[in-house]
Amino acid sequence: MALAAFVVIAGLVFWRQGDDLDLWIKALHVIAVMSWMAGLLYLPRLFVYHSATGLNSDSSELFKVMETRLYRFIMNPAMMIAWILGLYLAWSVYGFHGGWLHAKLLLVVLLSAAHVYLGRSVRSFSADQRPLTGKAWRMINEIPTILMILIVILVIVKPF
Repeated sequence: MALAAFVVIAGLVFWRQGDDLDLWIKALHVIAVMSWMAGLLYLPRLFVYHSATGLNSDSSELFKVMETRLYRFIMNPAMMIAWILGLYLAWSVYGFHGGWLHAKLLLVVLLSAAHVYLGRSVRSFSADQRPLTGKAWRMINEIPTILMILIVILVIVKPF
């Protein structure tokens, strides 16, 4: 539902004429990134709790549904929208110039790699495999946080 509303708003924005189009695209980009980050931070926490459940238990089956829906219906669309709008902004606003932008893109690629890894883990949990312990998932949960902090610093401060 939220994704459908986002797509409608995005469509209206692209039809809009004027100098503020880039501002609307930035706003939508930030919304998509926030949605993506929420999933990147929440999914490993679900894995922590899922790791503690018994195989084929009711709790395990519930976690499978939650993890799959979060990844497929929130994280994937949010990541794609963030990438599309982000690349548009990198091209239209910054002309792909700036060391900070190149560093940010590298960190976003690493964030995307974490996203793919979490997706593979969703499939492992769905197959009743437990790829890592709850403790390991707690540590993995810090990776998106660290990348997010670095990305925000690069975007706001533009140190180089």
